[in-house]
Amino acid sequence: MVNLSTEKITFNMPVELKEKVMQLKDELKVSLSTIYNEAVKNYIQQKERERWQKGAELASGDTKYLDTASDVGGELYDYPSK
Repeated sequence: MVNLSTEKITFNMPVELKEKVMQLKDELKVSLSTIYNEAVKNYIQQKERERWQKGAELASGDTKYLDTASDVGGELYDYPSK
């Protein structure tokens, strides 16, 4: 079993957004903490995908990299974005 430590945080949110989150919380019957944790997790995953995509775009335009990849039998893969 993984023991994750938690920390209480405070942040500001526009009232209109909070109202939507509260409606979602009631509809899904989950805690605000669950919604916020899931939102932050998804945001981090999205930013990581964007960094990987940017890296792949930079690598695909780097002829030295492409030559090296070709020399070692590597290939560039085009991963679909989600």
